[in-house]
Amino acid sequence: MRVLHILDHSLPMHSGYTFRTRAIVKAQLARGWEVACLTGPRQADPAGDPEIVDGITFHRTPPPPPSPSPIAEWREIRALEARLDALVREWRPDQLHAHSPVLTALGALPVARRHGIPLLYEIRAFWEDAAVGNGTGTEGSAKYRLTRRLETHVAHQADAVAVICDGLRDDLVARGVPADKIIVSPNGVDLELFGKPVARDAAFARRLGLKDAEVVGFIGSFYDYEGLDDLIAAMPALAARRPKARLLLVGGGPKEEALRAQAAASPAADRILFAGRVPHQEVELYYALIDVLAYPRKAMRLTELVTPLKPLEAMAQGKLVAASNVGGHRELIADGVTGVLFPPDDPEALAAALADLFDRPGEWDARRAAARAFVERERNWASNISRYSPVYERLTGKAS
Repeated sequence: MRVLHILDHSLPMHSGYTFRTRAIVKAQLARGWEVACLTGPRQADPAGDPEIVDGITFHRTPPPPPSPSPIAEWREIRALEARLDALVREWRPDQLHAHSPVLTALGALPVARRHGIPLLYEIRAFWEDAAVGNGTGTEGSAKYRLTRRLETHVAHQADAVAVICDGLRDDLVARGVPADKIIVSPNGVDLELFGKPVARDAAFARRLGLKDAEVVGFIGSFYDYEGLDDLIAAMPALAARRPKARLLLVGGGPKEEALRAQAAASPAADRILFAGRVPHQEVELYYALIDVLAYPRKAMRLTELVTPLKPLEAMAQGKLVAASNVGGHRELIADGVTGVLFPPDDPEALAAALADLFDRPGEWDARRAAARAFVERERNWASNISRYSPVYERLTGKAS
């Protein structure tokens, strides 16, 4: 089986998107398949074409000349189509597997039809909702409606569709996409990367001022939809109940400046630590310092439909997880069993949920063990990858 993945971006860039791609491709390579990837023109600073990163071959698409939207997007689609067409002629894949955003599929669809190769389109989030979530779009706007129509069109035209969660599948079915052409390939964890947590480094904790602290943490990108403003707002109430509580924020993003200003003005300012962006190889050191990973995502269409990856990584690390009660989290977390769910957009409820966790240390081991077992049983990439095989076989007529 020869599979060509078409991507927005990839390693060596670090994101949940690139780590999911790495897990898929590495698992397919381990099965003995021939696998390669092509990234679109938004890939940052490729070192070559092709470029081999972590044993994976990435072909690259040269960026078109800069231009205003929507001409820029149209040029990106055409550039990807041209590069993909040349690569298909050279490499002769059996299966094309395009990953959202919809721009990749719009470039891949005509190439698939031209060469008679089946196309699986994988949706990790709807592009229009992601734009609302990161502050670059408005729900219901003309651009939002157009993007939604394009997404629906491609889902109908692709030979098969994969989604990462039930929320996305149900939404597509409501748009008229046949349920039998959709598979759910949920977010998972590569246990080779996240399955062996490192020990807490006492000297490192002391250097950060966290030696004897009860640490609540967030590791990831600082987007508005993540609700980190609610987490900062919860700190005074949490500190009133748990004087040793500290908040450790690791990462960066569009909301970083506003969050730092909010923290500086908080009565609990001395309890809030921003670590900034850290090298990927050091992330585990920060995980080891944190008692509870908090994910206070706001209630909105994006967070109701899409399951995040970070809570699964925290579970694999043997960490306690507290998350807002939105649809994407409910698919991952059983309240009171594998984690804690609290009402979204409610700092007081968030503080109470965290304080209750710290009040019950006798329950921690059982909860961490249940969460780890859930990841091993249902969200391990080594087993998740099997969901693609029957679809590839059906579309290509070839055994995998």
